[in-house]
Amino acid sequence: MSEYYSKKLSSNNLKRCYDIAPPRVQKYLKFEIDFVLEQINRSDCVLELGCGYGRVLKKLIPNSNEVIGVDISRESLELAVEYTKNNRRCHLLHASAEKLPFQNSSIDKVLCIQNGISAFKINPEKLIQECLRITKSGGVCLFSSYSPKFWDHRLNWFQLQADAGLIGEIDWNCTKDGIISCKDGFKATTFTIDDFIELMSKLETDATIVEVDSSSVFCKIDVQR
Repeated sequence: MSEYYSKKLSSNNLKRCYDIAPPRVQKYLKFEIDFVLEQINRSDCVLELGCGYGRVLKKLIPNSNEVIGVDISRESLELAVEYTKNNRRCHLLHASAEKLPFQNSSIDKVLCIQNGISAFKINPEKLIQECLRITKSGGVCLFSSYSPKFWDHRLNWFQLQADAGLIGEIDWNCTKDGIISCKDGFKATTFTIDDFIELMSKLETDATIVEVDSSSVFCKIDVQR
């Protein structure tokens, strides 16, 4: 499934998904970024996992000291260079979030938003452990997923993407309970509040879980060593 994002749903196709988002989805995207920006200081080095074409990076650059974007799609990263105007404080790396090329305790804020914890198709426990490994003491790891209250809006957005040929035809027989299935094999799942709570308990890690705009669910880990 990772190949779907590295090939079919990358670069301009990925950007098109956001360009056609209806007003309620645009509001969700704005509030998600606004919440992220509230957690960031201008002195921070911020890492975004699954940065795509730079949609979020562009907002992070003026609000932090240094921004790093990681993605598995070279095509998306090439577009991100253009989209962020090749800003000298923005660095882009082709890598997987499963094994990040950073030293221990080297990043102030690590972001895995837009349901990346599900979309990456990486073991969530290993993903969070890797994020915690590279985050400084006193830093923050942020993970976000969808609120169940946003389900109908999310479905509508995905239908628009299917209509535009960006993803496969939706298989309505298999689409339910936070899972959107397409007939070409693409499947979008959801990391729920209960999933976050269970995982934090398993990792013996304290976290704050908050719903934003009745659309996003954030899991915020304040890292203390």
